[in-house]
Amino acid sequence: MPSVYSDDYQRTIAALKAARKARGITQASLAQAFGKPQSFIAKVENGERRLDVVEFVRLARLVGIEPAAALADIGRGAPLAE
Repeated sequence: MPSVYSDDYQRTIAALKAARKARGITQASLAQAFGKPQSFIAKVENGERRLDVVEFVRLARLVGIEPAAALADIGRGAPLAE
């Protein structure tokens, strides 16, 4: 099933997932730090659940992405910097 999310959103989620994996953070440990079940992270990463801006900022910080820089990159249509 194709995603209804924009290319920018899909790149954003891909960057969050890549940063999580690059730092050796499991979905389960990220979810615990975020205060949600592991299935929440899985659904976000699989495009089944959309993040709001507050959730994005919290997740970005947890995986080592600077939220303000990431938002600027999205605005320019550029890949997210870690």
